[in-house]
Amino acid sequence: MKSGFCLCDQVPLVAARTGLVVVRHVREAEKSTNTARLAALAVPGTRLLEFDGTPESVEPALAALEEAWLLFPDSASALPAGPPKHLVVLDGTWRQTRRMLRKLPSLRALPRLALAGPRPGITRLRRSPSAEGMSTLEAIAAALGQLEGGEGPAKLERLHDLMVERVLAGRGTRSPRA
Repeated sequence: MKSGFCLCDQVPLVAARTGLVVVRHVREAEKSTNTARLAALAVPGTRLLEFDGTPESVEPALAALEEAWLLFPDSASALPAGPPKHLVVLDGTWRQTRRMLRKLPSLRALPRLALAGPRPGITRLRRSPSAEGMSTLEAIAAALGQLEGGEGPAKLERLHDLMVERVLAGRGTRSPRA
């Protein structure tokens, strides 16, 4: 790999009080546009669970979570007082995440955190079926901004922007920034 495309030395460490649990659809793992792996590198303690299509692959870990909320845009619910200990984030296409939600009973009972729309003017690597669509890394940054504030969310947003730039450069559509 050309060093101009690598993000390794650009990944910030972002401390979060909220424990992140990312449930990634197995088909997302090898995609160059997947941002969950960057979130797991940037936010120490992030748990990345691979969902292989069967509830047994992740349900025990999800059922064991205490004081967890689900980051999901459809039908936000009333949230309990105080911040959650854990925030569960589904990682996949919209179709994959809706299926995961249907197949994983532990998720259906969780309070749902919804976010405002994405930052304006963001370059996208994938087309979203809705204007509110965001990458997993962007959604985590926005959620941590809403729950905790501080500088961490801005660091994650910069990481997202750099990742998009490097992927596009790798495709030959832009020159990478050093």
